[in-house]
Order: sequence, then structure tokens, then C-alpha cells
Amino acid sequence: MTNVIREMREAAGLSQAELAERSGVAQPNIAAYEAGRRRASAAMLERLRQAARPLPHDALAAHRDELVALASSYGLSDVRVFGSAVRGTDRPGSDLDILVTRSPGTGLMTLAAFAERASELLGVEVDVVTDGGLPADHEILATAVAV
Repeated sequence: MTNVIREMREAAGLSQAELAERSGVAQPNIAAYEAGRRRASAAMLERLRQAARPLPHDALAAHRDELVALASSYGLSDVRVFGSAVRGTDRPGSDLDILVTRSPGTGLMTLAAFAERASELLGVEVDVVTDGGLPADHEILATAVAV
């Protein structure tokens, strides 16, 4: 387990201090897990794994163009983001809220398939909302920003 935690942390591009901040686990404990001086329980390993997941805004920044191209391939356009990623309050485990315009004939199954593929691409859960049914003064429309 020693190398698993180190490998997971390094793959996420995090320092021990950053993983500690995200997970709420003291940095010396993370160092002890990595050095083999302490053994992480299954629950602790999962906690650290969740904390090492990318933040939605970072995942979006890294894959912005790919996400827009993916959306286009599903008949979706005007890709915008709203929620915690825009407010800067996203955390490990937060989802990415995306607002899109769908072309005529693009149904719910297509939206669900896009959300699944987008989640795989970004490494974070993606929720998709379409703008077609939202009133013009809806908070989502007011706060969403272009990807």
C-alpha cells in the first residue's frame, strides 16, 4: 500500500501538503503511509483516492478543446459551465455542471451518452443541462460562462 498512495498522489500532480489539505489528513500521516511506517485502512485509502481526483475546474482547463469537440460530435453547442467550478468552490468529488444548446432531434439518451463520455474524458462526474427549457431569467443562464 505504501507505493499505491505515493503513486496515486504523484499521478495527480499533488504534493503531500496539497493532498493533506484536500483530504483533511495530516501531512505527516501521509508521509508515514508512503514510507510504510503506518498502514492505511481501506477507508483511508478511499479517502485519499477521492482527494487525489482532479478538481472540476482543473479538469476542464486541461481538456477544454476536447470537451467542446466531444459536445459537437453529439449535436451540442454553446458549451458553458456553471456552479461550483465557476464560483471557485469546487472540491475533490465535486461534479462539473455544464450547460449546452442541443440541436433539433438531440434527445435525452444522447445527452446521457455525452455526459458519460465527458465524465470519462475529464475524470470527474459531469452533469448536463440544456438551455432550451430554462426561462430567460434563470440563475443558471445568468451565471454560466463559456468554456
